[in-house]
Amino acid sequence: MTAIDRDRARAAFKSYTDAYDATNPRIALKIEHTYHVAEACDAVAREQDWSSEDIDLAWLCGLLHDMGRFEQLRRWDTFKDAESMSHAVLGIEILFGENPADAPAVTSIRDFIDDPAEDELIRASIAYHSDFRLPAQLDERTQSFCDIVRDGDKIDIMRTIADSTVDTILKVDEKTFLGSRFSSPTLAAFDEHRCVARDERNEPADYLVGLICFMFELVYPASRALAREQGDIYRLLDAPFGITRPFTDPATQATWSRLKDEMRDWLARA
Repeated sequence: MTAIDRDRARAAFKSYTDAYDATNPRIALKIEHTYHVAEACDAVAREQDWSSEDIDLAWLCGLLHDMGRFEQLRRWDTFKDAESMSHAVLGIEILFGENPADAPAVTSIRDFIDDPAEDELIRASIAYHSDFRLPAQLDERTQSFCDIVRDGDKIDIMRTIADSTVDTILKVDEKTFLGSRFSSPTLAAFDEHRCVARDERNEPADYLVGLICFMFELVYPASRALAREQGDIYRLLDAPFGITRPFTDPATQATWSRLKDEMRDWLARA
């Protein structure tokens, strides 16, 4: 495997994203998110005592995981895959296939790494990073890289949301959010200690439960330790979207208090 030149990879990423409007806060958010995910992958791989080559490869997979987001926003003005197309599939097309004809910039995987030996692993780490579940047929090594990218993505999504307003993320105001309730499928997912599927979220409050459930499915102990150390999970529990007022419905507030207490207890043991 050819050594990965991180400076070259960063320069290739910057060259590509410089063609998109970084004054757009959504573009800026995804650029920042990308760097954070790459560093999280690096940190977790080091804690797992991976080889230096695999640490670099984990970092690169993190750097490339969201390459499709920039074209997704330009073409559809959304980050919602259901309203456009899978950003993971779009990223693979950009890196391994054809760049859109009208794209403001073009790139390929060879701009980031010369040796094609790890192309299929990199492709898989991008393809499956946002899927609800990984395919069962992955070999052990590929799954380990997919897991580390998925962990890094979840960790930084919690940071991103903790830094954002409810209007920015959910397109509802604070009053609407606090007036919403938790759906039964979402609560069932929490009680089962698993992530919430998209079709299990029905109300704004469900999105919050989905976020804190990320903690349950972080694969690597180092990922859970990093998430606790960064503290964003606690910010989501204490003041989601910066909101300190309680839910309007007393029963909903009581449920949220239960979820918070159970999550804190789980975090203390994880």
